[in-house]
Amino acid sequence: MPIGLNNLRAPEGAGHRKKRVGRGPGSGWGKTSARGNKGQKSRSGYSGKRGFEGGQMPLHRRLPKRGFTNIFKRVWAEVNLTDLELLFEAGSTITPAELQAKGLVRSSRIKSVVVLGEGELTKSLTISAHRFSAAARQKIEAAGGTATLITPPVANG
Repeated sequence: MPIGLNNLRAPEGAGHRKKRVGRGPGSGWGKTSARGNKGQKSRSGYSGKRGFEGGQMPLHRRLPKRGFTNIFKRVWAEVNLTDLELLFEAGSTITPAELQAKGLVRSSRIKSVVVLGEGELTKSLTISAHRFSAAARQKIEAAGGTATLITPPVANG
């Protein structure tokens, strides 16, 4: 018989009956309904909270906090000459906004762009960025282009 939505079934022995508690002493689950005697967990409406340790200070509050986030950290978007060679025509003017439009700089949170010298550059390009590696600047000028520094922003905030 082919399997279809109309004849899907769980395999033999996979289903279990619901445990019917509190149905008298003959059932084996009468009186306390398998909750033990007294205490918070035996009461109706009880549901354990995540990390609750019976009123004791929970582990996640006993342990010290570690590390910090440096809010002044500068995050650089790295762009290689290989990418510029592929995506831009000869004579193009490249700015961080252009790089973001082409998808080379993905996050709008990143404010600083650094051009690295990986790959070869055969086209003459005018590139504006916040930083250039020495190799990148040399290759850009060797190809007849210009590397213009933009004054970097104070922070990424």
